[in-house]
Amino acid sequence: MIFFGSLLRSPHPYSEYSSFRALLHVAIERLCQRYKLALSLAVCLCLAAPVHASHPDVLLEAKIPKVSVATDNKAANNKVTANKPNDNSDPIDTPYNEDTLTIENVKNINGLAPASLWQPELSEPSLYALLDAEFAADRDDKRRAVSIYKQQSFKEDATAVFERALSLSLRNERVEDSLQFAKTWQDQNPDHVPAWFYVAHLALRAHDYILAGETLNRILRYDPRADLSEILIGIYPNNDDDKRELLAALQPLDSEQNASLSVLKAGLLYQFNEPEVAIVHINRALERQPDYVPFITLKADILRKIVTAETVINYVSQARLRNPDSKSLYLYEIRYLLDLKQSEQAWKLLLEAHSRFNDDSEITLLAALVSLDIEEYASADELLNMLAKSPAYLDQAYYYLGISAERQQLFDQAKYYLNGVMQEDLVLEARRKVVAFELLDNDVDGAIATLEKLRKDFTVFAPDTFVMQADILWQQNESDEALRLLTRAARKYPDNEMLLFARAQLLDDKEDYVVKRTLLNHLQALDPSNLSYQLSYAQLLLANERSSEQGLALATAIIQIRYDDPRYDNDLHLQALNVLAGNALAKENYQQVIDYLQTPYDVLPTLRSGTLLLRAYQGLGNNDKVEALLADLQQRFSFGQHNINDRIQLY
Repeated sequence: MIFFGSLLRSPHPYSEYSSFRALLHVAIERLCQRYKLALSLAVCLCLAAPVHASHPDVLLEAKIPKVSVATDNKAANNKVTANKPNDNSDPIDTPYNEDTLTIENVKNINGLAPASLWQPELSEPSLYALLDAEFAADRDDKRRAVSIYKQQSFKEDATAVFERALSLSLRNERVEDSLQFAKTWQDQNPDHVPAWFYVAHLALRAHDYILAGETLNRILRYDPRADLSEILIGIYPNNDDDKRELLAALQPLDSEQNASLSVLKAGLLYQFNEPEVAIVHINRALERQPDYVPFITLKADILRKIVTAETVINYVSQARLRNPDSKSLYLYEIRYLLDLKQSEQAWKLLLEAHSRFNDDSEITLLAALVSLDIEEYASADELLNMLAKSPAYLDQAYYYLGISAERQQLFDQAKYYLNGVMQEDLVLEARRKVVAFELLDNDVDGAIATLEKLRKDFTVFAPDTFVMQADILWQQNESDEALRLLTRAARKYPDNEMLLFARAQLLDDKEDYVVKRTLLNHLQALDPSNLSYQLSYAQLLLANERSSEQGLALATAIIQIRYDDPRYDNDLHLQALNVLAGNALAKENYQQVIDYLQTPYDVLPTLRSGTLLLRAYQGLGNNDKVEALLADLQQRFSFGQHNINDRIQLY
């Protein structure tokens, strides 16, 4: 701004507009090197001719601070009069009141110097002011930039300035503030049709559905077939109340000739489970645009609620045949077939899609996965090897080639592929499988080496590798070494809950009672809703006091969680049953053990549940049940009586 200061001190009284332009030319020459982009934009906006269109090409977007623009009766003629500051005021730092910002006083906002100090009063936008705004935006002074642009937008022939002002407002202010500005400008320029579209869009985004309905109705009266697609982008409400308000605002509007509005009504009615009415509106939209894929798929969604699956498939298939190059219709039909558990049909259609879209990696991957699912391993391997030629899909291809080899029991081949996976969201699970293969070969050193390499290559997974390594040591009866490993790891990652919990699990319920209780209390304080922490704490309490009311209450609360509750976890449910059954067994309440575990064991047998049941039947002296259950355990888990006695933990 140094040059502007020297310009204001110039002894030459440039009062004529042409002289001002000449002086401005000098300013442009001196400023263009640094502010080339800002200058170009300001000049273009200042000199742009008025824009008239049936709708804007692209709706403007974004958010935040608050600068209100209010209308004033004196502004009806679209003129703006500058307010004069006190003689001793600083022309750069003049304050303004956001809450009383009007078209009349808008010239002094955000520290702008009075126009008389800059130039003769102009009815059109000031290039100086627009340059100042662009420089402010370039310096990240967004508030000043928005304020200046809003000021200049209320001058004559300022359509381009208005659109730039609205763009800046949307990026830096709340949507409600942008709506207020757009509505004020539109009121001053009632014949500017694109402003109707802006106001309608912003009203929808601000959930002002009354204003949105009025504005949309105005647009439809002007042009019943106006393209409303840009208005409707990103405005779909998230909650049911807003959806109802929007639907109520749209219902009175005549959408018979407007596809965009018809499809919006159809979507809302579909959401409110009114498919019979929704189908009427989506059919109207399809009459206008019969091959528009989003309309076709929405109709298919609606049909799924009112007709048979076969009818839906026939409808989508016919649409796909009319639009053979539509990947979306292929995918819709394929996924619907998969939802119906018709995997063979989906697979055949996928192979057809792969032939048509042979360069599409998404189709290739999906075809490979369905091939794996239906055990067509030759097809899966062929597709995945093709996918591996794409660098972006190499890791996914290797991961699923490893899965394919695993299912074919080609473990060395599976290890080769899984070791090649380096994508962060797949590498942990890939190496976990590699470790399992190595343990299957009794290669403990190889399993630990794999974990150490993973820890070195991906430090983000270090806690996971420590837990897995500790589990290997525990399985090798090296519990003390496992505990030392986790203790060292916990010092390095003191806030990692997974490490703390794994360490707590290795501590003995009785000998390490105080330390374990402290750890579990700490974990529950960190995550009070974690059911695993609660169950472990319940087990600790019951191991030290069989009648612990708190321990029984915690475990009982877990088994009472219904299967349709989001918190329900089948494994955790069974573990809680085992804890309660173990406690009942310690009290010699054998029938209660059977009541807890017989049905779960019949449905999902585990060694822990089976051994607890076996002891309960032994306690009751039911030899027939004992022999039958022992034979079942030996067959399922390859354990003899002595193994079972070693594994079971009694309270």
